[in-house]
Amino acid sequence: MDFETSLRRAIKSGTVSIGQNSTKACITDGTAQMVVIANNCPNNIIETLNEQANVFAHRYDGSSIQLGKVCGKPFMVSALAIVDAGESDILSLKRA
Repeated sequence: MDFETSLRRAIKSGTVSIGQNSTKACITDGTAQMVVIANNCPNNIIETLNEQANVFAHRYDGSSIQLGKVCGKPFMVSALAIVDAGESDILSLKRA
């Protein structure tokens, strides 16, 4: 599985919440099936993830600028929550 291709497919066909605040909200209300965080993600998001042990987190190897480019956004993305993967196989990372 190519992570970047799977992420783009999830964004296109599923429900993905992009940004720190919306990711935090998805973690808190339990709708996030998976969270992707950039290497330079702020500590407050990481602390929220640690408090919610039932959410699978994947650390993206690149920076928030690189993650934004993968998402097709012209801005930095330090965190995103996958609520519904749509036609993507990205949630298979949870089983790996």
